[in-house]
Amino acid sequence: MAGTRRGYYKGMSLTRRTFAAALSAAPLLPAKTLTSIGVQLYTVRTILPNNPLEVLKAIEAMGYKEVEAVGRDLPKIGDALKQTSLKPVSTHLDTPLFLKDTEKLPAAIDDAAQRGFKYVVCPYIAPADRGGVDVIKKLAANLNKAGEVAKKAGLTLAYHNHAFEFAPAGAGHEGTLLDVLLKESDPKLVTLELDMFWVKVAGNDPIALLKKYKNRVPLMHVKNLKPGTETRLTEGVPKDWFLEVGKGVIDVPSVLNAATANGVKHFFVEQDQTPGNPLDSIKESAAYLKTLKF
Repeated sequence: MAGTRRGYYKGMSLTRRTFAAALSAAPLLPAKTLTSIGVQLYTVRTILPNNPLEVLKAIEAMGYKEVEAVGRDLPKIGDALKQTSLKPVSTHLDTPLFLKDTEKLPAAIDDAAQRGFKYVVCPYIAPADRGGVDVIKKLAANLNKAGEVAKKAGLTLAYHNHAFEFAPAGAGHEGTLLDVLLKESDPKLVTLELDMFWVKVAGNDPIALLKKYKNRVPLMHVKNLKPGTETRLTEGVPKDWFLEVGKGVIDVPSVLNAATANGVKHFFVEQDQTPGNPLDSIKESAAYLKTLKF
């Protein structure tokens, strides 16, 4: 074996000088940046309906290029959105459309398509509608049906996670409830909108999830978590846990690097709660992201 190694390396040794020259000649990989930053309009829900054009123009001026809307607000903001350069990418539809009022879902999806959106999202499962594996499997079946409707309309369906989905699936099942949901749903019909904040609240690693579900996470919510918090599997967290993107315990550059490497296409700044005017918070997050290289 030793002789083989010597034969392989014969004539290939480098002096320190030639090694240094080889390193200096090697091309440096350019740092990555987000080419397009979006915002989840839920962040500005307290001020958007009354002054949609003014708020959307302010968001546009911050450098945001894309928006994710809340479905119930579309009739109020649709005309104003057309008066900006903001691109409608995805919209969160009301949860009952995926669970109880499924007969109304096709019309809601068609409306989103006509308004130029490309994704529709199941945003949240209320505590009263949650449960163990059997409930999650039923949800997956509903999402498969919704995904078929979305696909026929030319859209893609995504499911947005919170914290409860990271509870252990229980005896006889591997992983978490989220793992069960993604296993039971068709990847051609159901994708994931990963919320890095809730992943971290639940004590999980966003980077590991992005790698595990490579190319199944086209959308991401970008925000940060206050230091010193404890792990929870519920969404009842203090308001001050939500921070602007450039603050907090989440290593945002590393998460974004993993996201771009594993298929995420759209990034939406969202801050569920802000200390003051939500426009001030998303402006701070935009300024951070525009200069960020990872």
